[in-house]
Amino acid sequence: NALFCLETAANQQENHVYTKALLAYAFALAGNREKRKALLDSLEKEAVRKDGSVHWQRPGKEPEVDLPYYRPRAPSAEVEMTAYVLLAHLTSQPAPAQEELAFAALIAKWISSQQNPNGGFSSTQ
Repeated sequence: NALFCLETAANQQENHVYTKALLAYAFALAGNREKRKALLDSLEKEAVRKDGSVHWQRPGKEPEVDLPYYRPRAPSAEVEMTAYVLLAHLTSQPAPAQEELAFAALIAKWISSQQNPNGGFSSTQ
């Protein structure tokens, strides 16, 4: 019943990028390759590619100010959402293809750039 509820939610026209990330990971865990792939394809169209990395952000987010010697950290929700997309890419049966692993590496690069000097993140999420 829970998967039926998630499939109904996934079929809605306008899903928030955060919702798509969670759904992609849920379908990856459930072994539903078709739904996982459809959601990941949709998410890839919304990806932000910058400085050799990939991440996702909430719609309507204000653009970052480019200041020398200052690198702002993303809000915790964006780190979390990007991490769910990474998990969805890596949680596939059979194992992810080389192309998918290369894309996952770009995601991991962005996530690791969000760490603070102590190795933590902006939140415990």
